[in-house]
Amino acid sequence: MPKTLTRVLILAAAFTAAMVAGGCATVQPWQRGRLADTCMVFDADADQVAYMAHWQESREGSAGGNGVQSGGCGCK
Repeated sequence: MPKTLTRVLILAAAFTAAMVAGGCATVQPWQRGRLADTCMVFDADADQVAYMAHWQESREGSAGGNGVQSGGCGCK
């Protein structure tokens, strides 16, 4: 491989590692309440999302399975 390609790959790997390491943070138990607040949800219209979830649950006869990892059986 040419030296420039090797340097570019090393630089890209270092940049990626720095971005991944910079995203890690320890959250204290007393800080989790603020992070779990509804204003921290990235939905544009929370009422519309809640309505659509209710509509889908009523239509399918099941609840849950969205937003969290579950078995898909509808149990929470």
